[in-house]
Amino acid sequence: MILIIDDDIAVRTSLTLLLQNEGYGITGASTQAEALDMLACHSISLIILDLNFSIETSGAEGMQLLEEIKALHSALPVILITGWGTIELAVKGMKLGANDFINKPWSNEHLLQSVKTILQLQEKKIVHHTRKQLDNLYNFTYIIGEDQRMLELLDTIGRVASTDASVLITGESGTGKELIAEAVHQNSLRSNKSFVKVNLGGISTSLFESEMFGHVRGAFTDARTDRVGRFETANKGTIFLDEIGDLDMGSQVKLLRVLQDRTYEALGSSRTKMVDIRVICATNKNLDDMVAKGTFREDLFYRINLISIHLPALRERKSDIPLLVNFFINNMKEIYTRPALSVTPETMKWLQQLPLPGNIRQLKNLIERSVLISRKDKLEVEDFSTQLALSSVKKGSIQLPEVGTLTLEEIEVLMIRKALDFHNNRISKAAASLGLTRSSLYRRLDKHNIPYDETSD
Repeated sequence: MILIIDDDIAVRTSLTLLLQNEGYGITGASTQAEALDMLACHSISLIILDLNFSIETSGAEGMQLLEEIKALHSALPVILITGWGTIELAVKGMKLGANDFINKPWSNEHLLQSVKTILQLQEKKIVHHTRKQLDNLYNFTYIIGEDQRMLELLDTIGRVASTDASVLITGESGTGKELIAEAVHQNSLRSNKSFVKVNLGGISTSLFESEMFGHVRGAFTDARTDRVGRFETANKGTIFLDEIGDLDMGSQVKLLRVLQDRTYEALGSSRTKMVDIRVICATNKNLDDMVAKGTFREDLFYRINLISIHLPALRERKSDIPLLVNFFINNMKEIYTRPALSVTPETMKWLQQLPLPGNIRQLKNLIERSVLISRKDKLEVEDFSTQLALSSVKKGSIQLPEVGTLTLEEIEVLMIRKALDFHNNRISKAAASLGLTRSSLYRRLDKHNIPYDETSD
């Protein structure tokens, strides 16, 4: 049963009729005391709470009642509703445990979606499944993993996918956040509609409104035709906002409105449009820290963070590395027409010990490069180690010594010695890892009087 707490009988009646038409049981209360009595006497599954019970419009009365409700029933979901909504009220309400914040006048569709989502999440019970059971229940075709953390994560995805809850996916670069977002969409009731991906880090501030909300002809100098924005393209489907931590503060404000009210206006137009979407966001940044530093809006953070999914780094689930290697190798058998491709058991153990800071993306890149370069069908450690040496340091991430501590010549000597040690004095391998020809390396060895074994190559 849903409890509506509002002193305005017209509001209670309107909400009651709306929700009863959807099959929900409804009861109402007009005062704080009456509301607490209802909670004591009835089994309530959701509360819709108005924040003001008098002419005073600060929301203090509603916040006090919210605290009392949460003290008595901490798990009971609450939707706050008010005609005097402010950002501060929304944030304070979310901190006190509210599940959503809706302004009057409300959109019936948006309010019903919020009610449905919250009740569905309450009904979902945690049941631990094996990977085989999960694959029978859901579509996780392209997600590889049997590590316990991954199984728990997939369980969560399966439970929340059928709701319209906003999802925030966090994790290091290369952990597969986009695949998880696609899995949420594929297992949702919107799976036959659009899945629109947006890399927010790649959209400049000046183009944000046009890209996201569209524009009308003449909105700016080069706007020769109308343009449909990403939100309109995603209508009835899912929008995936990747790299949301890279969004500047001005764009965050513009994004908040559409996520809060599901309304927007195309650039250059005064016509308000409604949008029905599932929102999934992802970032490799720590949004909690960004909120504390004032670089990410707290109200936006609460809006996108109803369900949080954190992807573990590959080094934290090393038992999944053989599964991923075999998956990539099997794909490359077909792509490169090399049906006999395989990896030796010793090599598989070696791959499992790699730190792989670039996670799954780095592993896939390493395997593909090794397959392309090596002429052998049975890949060994040296096939991978050579390519790893060539790609292990990303541009811009090299930790260089302080100016004046080493000369260029000394750095060159250190790198040559390191390459020789890594490749067991094999000149051709060391030269390739340094980006040199064999003859060029020989010249440098002689120049710096570095000893080497001519018979080792």
